[in-house]
Amino acid sequence: MKELDSTKYGLNKRIELCEVEPGKLGIVKIRKSRIIRKDAEQILDLVEKIRQSEPQSKIALICTKNICSKSIRLLDENDIEIIYTEG
Repeated sequence: MKELDSTKYGLNKRIELCEVEPGKLGIVKIRKSRIIRKDAEQILDLVEKIRQSEPQSKIALICTKNICSKSIRLLDENDIEIIYTEG
């Protein structure tokens, strides 16, 4: 995976972005605490900003398996793939 400059997409420079494959961008959220629905809503805000710059790109969330079912459902409804990784 190739790291990308998040400021190019209008995001904070602390947001980790990578190119998973051509045409698919990944938002990296690796942390020990659980990703809850409020976090998923913030991720959707990031996705909106990315889609303004590159509307044709697919978006994925790269995270550990510490994610609640409501977050999974919300991301799935908004066509965001979840890629699980080891922290």
